[in-house]
Amino acid sequence: MPAAVFFDLDGTLADTAADLAAPVNAMRRERGLEPMPLSLLRPFASMGARGLIGRGLGIGPQDPGYEALRLDFLARYEADMCVHTRLFDGMADLLDGLEQRGIAWGVVSNKVERYVRPILAELGLLHRCVGAVGGDTTPYPKPHPEPLLHVARLARVDPALCVYVGDDHRDVQAGQAAGMRTVAAAYGYCGDEPPPAAWGADHLVQAPHELSGLLLTGNPPLRPTGQPA
Repeated sequence: MPAAVFFDLDGTLADTAADLAAPVNAMRRERGLEPMPLSLLRPFASMGARGLIGRGLGIGPQDPGYEALRLDFLARYEADMCVHTRLFDGMADLLDGLEQRGIAWGVVSNKVERYVRPILAELGLLHRCVGAVGGDTTPYPKPHPEPLLHVARLARVDPALCVYVGDDHRDVQAGQAAGMRTVAAAYGYCGDEPPPAAWGADHLVQAPHELSGLLLTGNPPLRPTGQPA
């Protein structure tokens, strides 16, 4: 079993898509546009404001007015970050199981820390995790390894004994660069390309409950780093 397990937040530990989509649809309504179904916005949830504004309003960082839209989006999101956000089914039991076995766990997100910590607090997890690392906690966000190395230091665990679980290609890249074993969460948001099977993770899971066997009972056993699924 690993000495520590770290999770991405959006689309891996918690289903945050509805709260991330809400600001975009509010902005669409103000512009006389119909709200978009969550199913169309969900794949862009891990991309934050840039991805959601791009999908929902068709405007990117290169366009005039983007920065004002981004700030508007973030203000709306910060006001209502945890209305519909919930842990994925099976995650509460997984965290209990890790703690019962003395396995440290934490969160490493590219969300800024001032969003990460209140969400974890609302979910009743902030006081339980060894670290709540955001995209601005260290000088570099993922896919740079420093956020993961930072949380490993907080846990006082060798990165080689850690596992990182994420639903984005950059999560696997960051975990590999930090020397951790990696698990691609194909049940998450995952973006549009490349598909999770192409990320080169040590393991690929299609549903949250598969993590329990992998991380708690060793069935299937964790592969050494560098032997992709």
